[in-house]
Amino acid sequence: MTFPSDLSIAQNASLKPLGDLADEMGIGTHLLEPHGDDVAKIRLEAIDELADRPRARYVVVTAITPTPLGEGKTTTTVGLGQAMRHVGRKATIAVRQPSMGPTFGIKGGAAGGGYSQVVPMEILNLHLTGDFHAVTAAHNLLSALVDNHLYHGNASGLDVNSITWRRVLDVNDRALRNIVVGLGPPADGITRQSGFDITAASEVMAILALAKSLPEMRERLARVVVGYTAEGTAVTADDIGGAGAMAVMMRDALKPNLLQTLENTPVLVHAGPFGNIAHGNSSVVADLIGMRTGDVLVTEAGFGADMGAERFFNIKCRASGLTPDAAVVVTTVRALKAHSGRHRIVAGRPLPYPLLEENPDEVHIGGANLRKQVDNVRMHGVTPVIAINAFPGDHVSEHEAVREIAAELGVRVAVCTHFADGGSGATELAEAVLEATDEPSEFQLLYRDEAPLREKIETVAARVYGADGVDYTPAASRQLETYDYNGFGHLPVCIAKTHLSISSDPKLLGAPTGWRLPVREVRASVGAGFVYPICGEMRTMPGLGTSPAAFRIDLDETGEIQGLS
Repeated sequence: MTFPSDLSIAQNASLKPLGDLADEMGIGTHLLEPHGDDVAKIRLEAIDELADRPRARYVVVTAITPTPLGEGKTTTTVGLGQAMRHVGRKATIAVRQPSMGPTFGIKGGAAGGGYSQVVPMEILNLHLTGDFHAVTAAHNLLSALVDNHLYHGNASGLDVNSITWRRVLDVNDRALRNIVVGLGPPADGITRQSGFDITAASEVMAILALAKSLPEMRERLARVVVGYTAEGTAVTADDIGGAGAMAVMMRDALKPNLLQTLENTPVLVHAGPFGNIAHGNSSVVADLIGMRTGDVLVTEAGFGADMGAERFFNIKCRASGLTPDAAVVVTTVRALKAHSGRHRIVAGRPLPYPLLEENPDEVHIGGANLRKQVDNVRMHGVTPVIAINAFPGDHVSEHEAVREIAAELGVRVAVCTHFADGGSGATELAEAVLEATDEPSEFQLLYRDEAPLREKIETVAARVYGADGVDYTPAASRQLETYDYNGFGHLPVCIAKTHLSISSDPKLLGAPTGWRLPVREVRASVGAGFVYPICGEMRTMPGLGTSPAAFRIDLDETGEIQGLS
């Protein structure tokens, strides 16, 4: 029997009326702003109205270093949330909104999969309530104001060669990575080099994810640095008069979106910051609301524990004041075997046959990555739980190999079949997570606010990545000096590096040692509230492949969407 497609499963879902769903969460209908029948925004007043309710257990889902196979982190997040009801607990899930760039590119959507999905999946993956468009518009308004500021005399003294604010679009389009603006007659503006990033990489998106209120969002937008004077002084959005209008455009976008899973577990979908150059987590506002709506709040951090989880702990928790009770580290035996370094895996191509053969020894070899990612959770004082996302072709001996690694580490572990079985396939994981949250929380940040930027970078590099040290280019050193001069030294760091390795080299699998982190450039997202060193070549505007998902997405004769995955 052929397993139905994700879209087919989603289109046959039985959805609960949103009013009933919100009522179960303790959210009155006066706090809902419906967008059609199956999606609603939640007014920010819910944060204060729910403040006296008990605090939920706070669980973050992370993973080993991802491979082109995909480890099913979102699917596991949804499956775990659904499983809580099967073990007698009420859960709320909080996840990022997918970017349409990857949806129409190679990755596809990000609603989960199989019988652990967020629905309606078409609406989730395509526009939702327009938050991404608001971010795009607000960002590009500031871009227009920058060029207008230059054209009308440049009162701030902004150095045209030191402008850092680009433009954004929620489409994968490599041709826009580097452009020249202002071509044509003088009335068309000042000619200068610029470019486009994808909307998920916008600092405005990171601000949306980290702000706790409208006034705070306005303050963060005001602090956005658009460039520098010839003397190295930062010029902000407020300096050129853009922050207020940006805040107006973002007002409704700050309200999180309420959806549900296939099993009617409530889901807060909000914000979608890039997982490489931003912190890659859903919004603080969603967590502040979700924290008071049930027994457990399950959220997800992008990429592996060295990336999204480290930023969840040191950026998001620092901003929100919330502290996690447990972390789930998702793995698959296929991914661990890939981390053995013995297989070449290419996205979109069939899996190598040897990868599918029974080989628990390869699981143990690739398990070095799992061990390090568990350590990355533990160093923050958070109790980890390993989730084995099981596939039909897995071998029992390979699951046992992961259990042996977990026993060696003294960590709880569960095999999950939530893709095929929904919440009932993740009850072992739910029980393990609840046990983990019963342990006393000893959460700790990795570094102090007052620590110098270099110390913060070197702490993450050594402790989280396992680097022997950090090498700075002369340009990066000058940029760090500029940030210290402008008073940005207190900010946390968000190291931009490949997500395909714990190191900065995507070819180094497992848990590499004997390498140094190369920092070629350092940028400051002052409004978002972090400094990001760039290590290696980071693409902030993806391109499309030879056979993008857009080729397969269409409408049928009745107007139903087809081909979305």
